[in-house]
Amino acid sequence: MNDKNKIYKSIGEVAKILDLVDKKTGKLSTHTLRFWEKEFKEVKPHIFAGNRRYYDTKSIEILKRIQFLLKNKGMTIKGVKILLQNKNSELDENENKSINTKNIKIKLNKISKLIKNLKSNG
Repeated sequence: MNDKNKIYKSIGEVAKILDLVDKKTGKLSTHTLRFWEKEFKEVKPHIFAGNRRYYDTKSIEILKRIQFLLKNKGMTIKGVKILLQNKNSELDENENKSINTKNIKIKLNKISKLIKNLKSNG
């Protein structure tokens, strides 16, 4: 087996790793990976002979993080872009740490004050 085959995964293999399956057809959903590639500059597949995309381990890990943030954490594409660009921000999905806890608390306090004001004025 060629070393290149061990290092790089095809778009279909990556879709399988990420369990990107079209629920209606049951087929692998590679278009999601192509979309993420366009949206996130951090995803850089290698293009070899035949214009086929191949992903290295680093790209696959970035794709896993993108999927986790979008699907599990419910973040927007814009939010994930900001998080990925912020080199100081670390997300450990195994420990399930909260994201921007300080900002969330500030927003919750503002919402709570608005609700109190509405109740007292109503």
